[in-house]
Amino acid sequence: MRKPHRRGAMAMEKSSSKYRTQFWYVAIASFLLWLFLLYLFNSSAKTVHSHERLFRQENVIDLVPEHHESDQPVVSGVDNKTLPVPGDDSSPEDRISEDAKVVNDLVEELEKEKVESEKKRGGSVLSGRSTRARRGHREPRKSRSSSRAEEEKKRVRSNADDVERNVDNSDQSFDKEPSFLEAKKERVDDDNNDLESKGGNELPNDWSNNDLEGDNTSETVPEQKIQSNLALNNSTSEARNRLISKRNQPRRVRNVIVRPKTRRNDPCAGKYVYMHEVPALFNEELLKNCWTLSKWTDMCELTSNFGLGPRLPNMEGVSGWFATNQFTLEVIFHNRMKQYKCLTKDSSLASAVYVPYYPGLDLMRFLWGPFPFMRDAAALDLMKWLRERPEWKRMDGRDHFMVAGRTTWDFMRTPENESDWGNRLMILPEIRNMTMLLIESSPWNYHGFAVPYPTYFHPSTNAEILQWQNRMRRIKRRYLFSFVGAPRPNLGDSIRSEIMDQCKASRRKCKLLECVSGSQKCYKPDQIMKFFLSSTFCLQPPGDSYTRRSTFDSILAGCIPVFFHPGSAYAQYIWHLPKDISKYSVFIPGKNVKEGKASIEKILSRIPRGKVVAMREEVIRLIPRLMYFNPSGKRGDVGRFEDAFDVAVEGVLQRVEGLRKKIEEGNEEIFDFPEQFSWKYNVFGNVERHEWDSYFDRP
Repeated sequence: MRKPHRRGAMAMEKSSSKYRTQFWYVAIASFLLWLFLLYLFNSSAKTVHSHERLFRQENVIDLVPEHHESDQPVVSGVDNKTLPVPGDDSSPEDRISEDAKVVNDLVEELEKEKVESEKKRGGSVLSGRSTRARRGHREPRKSRSSSRAEEEKKRVRSNADDVERNVDNSDQSFDKEPSFLEAKKERVDDDNNDLESKGGNELPNDWSNNDLEGDNTSETVPEQKIQSNLALNNSTSEARNRLISKRNQPRRVRNVIVRPKTRRNDPCAGKYVYMHEVPALFNEELLKNCWTLSKWTDMCELTSNFGLGPRLPNMEGVSGWFATNQFTLEVIFHNRMKQYKCLTKDSSLASAVYVPYYPGLDLMRFLWGPFPFMRDAAALDLMKWLRERPEWKRMDGRDHFMVAGRTTWDFMRTPENESDWGNRLMILPEIRNMTMLLIESSPWNYHGFAVPYPTYFHPSTNAEILQWQNRMRRIKRRYLFSFVGAPRPNLGDSIRSEIMDQCKASRRKCKLLECVSGSQKCYKPDQIMKFFLSSTFCLQPPGDSYTRRSTFDSILAGCIPVFFHPGSAYAQYIWHLPKDISKYSVFIPGKNVKEGKASIEKILSRIPRGKVVAMREEVIRLIPRLMYFNPSGKRGDVGRFEDAFDVAVEGVLQRVEGLRKKIEEGNEEIFDFPEQFSWKYNVFGNVERHEWDSYFDRP
């Protein structure tokens, strides 16, 4: 009877032994996996450290700092954080020689101030001389003054050299350097020790030679000593402030060739563009590995056809339609640049230099990943590559431009918030020297300029444009206004819910396409265009950001846009849209809609019919400037229309030419207005008070 029991016990022991063996296998495998992950983490940390070197003071280029009240210029981001902009890359000898000149000027000013103060003191100075003479000072005062001036110059120069060395060292601060006051105090102590050694009367250690007053009472001397020390403190403090301000002034571009070569009777003079041949990993390899760009969208299909996407059937009897993704502008622009009539391989002829990097597609790969440093890696490598190019050194990159197919806010992550959204492309010092073209720019940014979103229409010939424009003039429009979009309940200042409520209340005059979860119409180009084709006015309120792709789709359909914030178009697309906003659009303050003070239906119904016809004609006339030609098209009548690419390149050339003229004129400050007023300067040409100021108060 015991045998079955023993057999069961043996089976249990074998089973437990088996489990123990499996447990150890799992433990060992887990340990090896942990070691592997630790190795990956260490290698990633080394990669971050290697890329961070590009942000150090010694590796950055000469920038033109902005005007700010602080000692260092700052870069503004969407979350109102600030970053110091590094200084220039001039040689230490050049900077020391410049600071030596500054120091000499300051020393001369101090000497003049000292002479004036001594003249005012008059008799007291004379009495001081007689006292010093009686105390055994045989050296004439003039020689003593000159020797002290020379000594002061040597001390100031040595201090300035120390300051320069510490300014160049990013780990130390200028404020830690000995001040002029401390240098003067040491000199005074040395002079007092000399007096004592020569047998003179004992003097307080903190008295300077100028404070010695012969035949004065003990009550008068301390009062004059205090006044003299106060004057000394003020003069040295002012001198130090002047040195700091002169040291931090923007530096002009030195020893650069800013004017490209020209040829006689050249139709491309002043229009030549040189395109860098960047390594393939910055553009071509991104397209080859398109399956890595997005986890949810087939970007291989959307980046096909030169970035235009899959071809669509003819719409309203006109060909040239594609399912274009709004984030493929970089690919479209690059392929259009290959067709540019004034593209040159001789960089000495070029008025501007194009960098064919795809920053939006590069960022898309890691935008939702757990390692933020991966979003910056390629951009940092590209900046290092650019700095070594001879074309960059001509103007320190001020003649370079780049295209990013996303909004500027995707490239404004600050170093203090490494886990925040996006990367920090727009705040890199090299990029701040360049001209950046984005589908939405920041109103408070010097170097970012908005260009139109890609639409679905990419004609190959000018005839297709004319055909489409004529169709838009004849089409019947049933509804007064329409809105295509989704509510933004999480955004407190959004007016989309109020707009949708008003549209629902005006069923006969408003057509609403609500892009809620499960709705497929919002993702079908033909359905969206049908909405716009049936409406006279199209509402374009801000969404997650100021601008919308829907704005350009509606204009393409001949629908008059209605804006509720000046940042949605007026302060953005300054090269592509007319200055007179009333010619092509309607502006309704969003605050009035939010507070229920504005009825959209009433405002639009009161516009005279003649005015509506004129506005629609202006909108139809704008269509070519707001879309991108098919890069593969062969237009026989090139030149009749300019597309969004042509207008953007012309805007870049004009901006670079303006910077070039300022450099040639010797202007150290290229931008003579504060960066936070960039939107106002770009729109109006000045920074005077305007009714739109409240819309652009910094968040």
